[in-house]
Amino acid sequence: MTMGVKCPKCGLLQLPGPTCKSCKTPLGAPARPVSPPGGANRSTPPASSQGSGSSDEEVRRLTFHGTGGSLLGIHIVNMFLTVITFGVYYFWAKVRVRNYLLSQTEFEGDRFAYHGTGKELLLGFLKAVLLIGIPIGLVNVGMRFIHAGPILKAAAAALSYLLFLSFLGFAVVGARRYRLSRTSWRGVRFSFRGEVLTFLKLFVGGSLLSMITLSLYYPFFETRRYGFLMSHSYFGNQKFAFDGRGKDLFGRYLLSLVLFLPTLGLSWLWFVARKQRYFWGRTSFGAARFRCTVTGWRLLRLSLGNVILLIVTLGFGWPWVLVRSARFTFAYLTLEGPLDLAAIQQEAQAASATGEGLAGILDAGFDFGV
Repeated sequence: MTMGVKCPKCGLLQLPGPTCKSCKTPLGAPARPVSPPGGANRSTPPASSQGSGSSDEEVRRLTFHGTGGSLLGIHIVNMFLTVITFGVYYFWAKVRVRNYLLSQTEFEGDRFAYHGTGKELLLGFLKAVLLIGIPIGLVNVGMRFIHAGPILKAAAAALSYLLFLSFLGFAVVGARRYRLSRTSWRGVRFSFRGEVLTFLKLFVGGSLLSMITLSLYYPFFETRRYGFLMSHSYFGNQKFAFDGRGKDLFGRYLLSLVLFLPTLGLSWLWFVARKQRYFWGRTSFGAARFRCTVTGWRLLRLSLGNVILLIVTLGFGWPWVLVRSARFTFAYLTLEGPLDLAAIQQEAQAASATGEGLAGILDAGFDFGV
């Protein structure tokens, strides 16, 4: 291996010298190793250091290998079986899609795996129907048999809304707990260990404050919500961390509201991009930190492309929409810094699919829209 320097202007790697051989810029950068042609990949750590950590400069990416054509075959079979079983196969169809998406996602040379089953999702859905149906049904039946005045009706409406928020919060936690517990990488499971009651206080209180303040509290609520879900997530025995603050997003949020009508709502995409960059940038795993470079313009192009694709194909382009969205997310997301994979040990956690069933009923999902 020879020693070389990288030109700070044109980026050319070359032997040390007073000026760049290409653009004649003075070379003042410190020498760095340059692999000879046919040598080892510079991003691959030496055999002695694999599994025990990496340099601060190492950048890791997720890679998605799936294709819309392969997913279309799964989608067509899922639609057919769901129709002939009067919807019962829907839960097994979700499992097949998740299996495919995770099995096509690679990190550090290994792919993820999904361990959920259609039976778990079906039973979770049935439990969720009872959980959400009985309380709301009792409230509605009680109101029919009682000649309630306007005050009592208003109180019943407020109670129903609080119940709905509580169920929605429970669904978010339950879905995350279940899905992470059924996801693994290199045989090690993910998990979520946040307390339901703690999140319900945060979720219900934040939702009400956002409504009372005409959405001005939303950036603070969204940051607290994301922070709770991320900081209680684990991979094996190693937890994720989040150090963001809602006030850092407040200015951008106000700007998006002011520009919402003049830009026909497009300013919201720029805020979403800013929020994604900020949330990921404040998320870490051990000593490594995530970095997101997505922009509002790129989000706009993705959204318009997906909408046009669905319209032109009469909905059959849905598999390509999922593939496009997965590749888009991974293209702008990296994990940077030292990562000690050898220190991670299995700590699988038990989880039921009841919250997942509620998430399906209330549309509180969080992964690729499935």
